[in-house]
Amino acid sequence: MERIAMGPDGIEVSRLCLGAMALGGVQDEATSFAILDRFVELGGTFIDTANCYMFWIPGGTGDESELLLGRWLASRGNRDDLVIATKVGRRPSFPGGGLEHSEPLTPERIEAGLEESLQRLGTDRVDLFWAHRDDRDTPLETTVAGFDAVVRAGKARMVGASNYTAWRVERARAIAAATGAAAYTAMQNRYSYLQPRPDTVLPEGGHVHAAATDLDYVDQTPGMALLAYSSLLSGAYTNPAKPLGAHYAHPGTDARLQALDAVAAQTGATRNQVVLAWLAGQAAPVVPLVGVSSVAQLEEVAAGLDLKLDAEQWQRLTDAA
Repeated sequence: MERIAMGPDGIEVSRLCLGAMALGGVQDEATSFAILDRFVELGGTFIDTANCYMFWIPGGTGDESELLLGRWLASRGNRDDLVIATKVGRRPSFPGGGLEHSEPLTPERIEAGLEESLQRLGTDRVDLFWAHRDDRDTPLETTVAGFDAVVRAGKARMVGASNYTAWRVERARAIAAATGAAAYTAMQNRYSYLQPRPDTVLPEGGHVHAAATDLDYVDQTPGMALLAYSSLLSGAYTNPAKPLGAHYAHPGTDARLQALDAVAAQTGATRNQVVLAWLAGQAAPVVPLVGVSSVAQLEEVAAGLDLKLDAEQWQRLTDAA
């Protein structure tokens, strides 16, 4: 599997990041372990989770994904071969709380949240530590200082911003540059081939969809990469039982689906595989972040990262509107 370098130290990651959100929660342990094992066999190294996955399922606490990964890492003894990412900032501040009660991004909570994650993961550090959201109630200078502290303590190798707009990331980077702090060197936003209507507020509160300007920002910022979550729209490209949602109800969607089907027919690939190949073909370093529920789904996804579109196919997809 192709790899790219991220962050100030050029940490090498697989071009596909496995989203572990549902592992240990929706997927049982045997299925989760099988998915993780096959991901590594396919050359995957990059795994993403959070300290809140999946608090919203019946009986969920938010510990499920990290605990599952911790058990798998301990059983396989492969921690040093992998790039592990987790997040702070979306865990409810009290049991039963919702997203409106998310933990603040203060230095105290950043440090405590990471310590809790490290215990669940059974490791002494994470490779990438994310701010899970942009906490506008905490001064950005304070948040930057909090993330810098865990990097200086050797408990996070690099830090990133999830669900931030590019201007807020750049402001945080300016603060980091002025104070000598660790800077955000990755963004994680919702992004796929189909685009929602401009200025759409996505129904899954708090999610930020990347715009073309965000990709341009990532492309022009050395060491930066964009992790694209919901890159396969939760299966909506191929599963008729999963509607796209009202925010995709516009003429551009029809035009893009026609182009997608045409390129899929030319290449003999699935819609999902063509979408992933298109994402990987961006000028900006885009890393699709994909969660799967079976090994078969993982096999399909991995094949999409091996698919190489020619210039005409990529441009046909890009120009469709």
